[in-house]
Amino acid sequence: MKNLNKSVFLLVLLLTVVSSVFAGGESETVEEFSYYAADASVESILTDAATKGQVGNWGLGNEYEVLALLTKYDLPTSYLSQAFDMDGFDDDSILLASAMTYNELGLVKNSYDGGYGYGEDVSFIDMNDEGVAMLEDNLFTKAEFAAENPETVKAFIYASMKGWEYACANPEEAAEIVFNYGSSVSPEHQAYMAGEVKKLVETDTEGNTVTSYGEIDEDAMAQTLSLAKTYIKLEDSVAAKALEAMELDDIRDSSYWEEAMASEGSFDVEKADVSVQLKWLPQAQFMGYYVALDKGYYDEVGLNVTIIPGGGDIGETTAVYTGQVDFGVTWVSNLIAAKAAGMDLLEIAQVYQRSGLVLVYKTE
Repeated sequence: MKNLNKSVFLLVLLLTVVSSVFAGGESETVEEFSYYAADASVESILTDAATKGQVGNWGLGNEYEVLALLTKYDLPTSYLSQAFDMDGFDDDSILLASAMTYNELGLVKNSYDGGYGYGEDVSFIDMNDEGVAMLEDNLFTKAEFAAENPETVKAFIYASMKGWEYACANPEEAAEIVFNYGSSVSPEHQAYMAGEVKKLVETDTEGNTVTSYGEIDEDAMAQTLSLAKTYIKLEDSVAAKALEAMELDDIRDSSYWEEAMASEGSFDVEKADVSVQLKWLPQAQFMGYYVALDKGYYDEVGLNVTIIPGGGDIGETTAVYTGQVDFGVTWVSNLIAAKAAGMDLLEIAQVYQRSGLVLVYKTE
């Protein structure tokens, strides 16, 4: 079956390279493009794109999943540096393009402002299905801050998870709330994002439904750490040794989340004015925090919270470690790398329960 799929793919490519068509005596140029048969296997698609050197990724911390996937199929592990738009995918310079389900995949499929309008003429390879998923958006703080301000940490977790629960139950309203706080994308794309983010928060890497918002899944965390130790390459020898020796207890503490969620929502906070650094600009990727702010959930637990958008020169791990902010949102791989580099950071809640990374491709 594998060989048949590859043969079908090659035949399709040969048949679709047409230079012109004639209608009424006039010639019209037909654009050449690349696509894969709808029933082509993951291995045949990956083999073709990888051997052509046309697999793309941004290289911001989720390239490790791509490397693990290519290694799984014994393929070259080099990838193209992908821009923050999907133009490379659109013009066929990238056959397999990295996309987050809640962002770039929506832009590829949809026709609203900024979209490419491919509709159902695309498909994707899911990192969760392939067993190489790494966890992404989590809540973290400095270990020292958590030890000195345990009630503040628990209060922030409690109110944030209440915000996430409401956002997932009401994604359209959550999208509108984020948009009103200065969204970086259109209302239509914001609404799409909210629906897809809901799936990442409420479904684990195995496809099971999650009802405990923010719970740290030990198996998924262990897989993330294992892949990180395999594929993160650190030039500093001390950091590399720290990464090699790292264990789950070094990067996460579930007790804050457990005590927060077991509480009745009453906390004697040590620090009322706190801030949280997002990984990127305001968008539904972070809708739970904006909902918690907008609905007054932070006020209810005695906190005055400032949400700081990302996208600047200083990363979220550095901002938390240097004390510029109290909490941060990052991918687990970024947290692991920062911890290995000597930043004493600690994950306190895991918001996304599965990977949102896919490799998208055009279909016949």
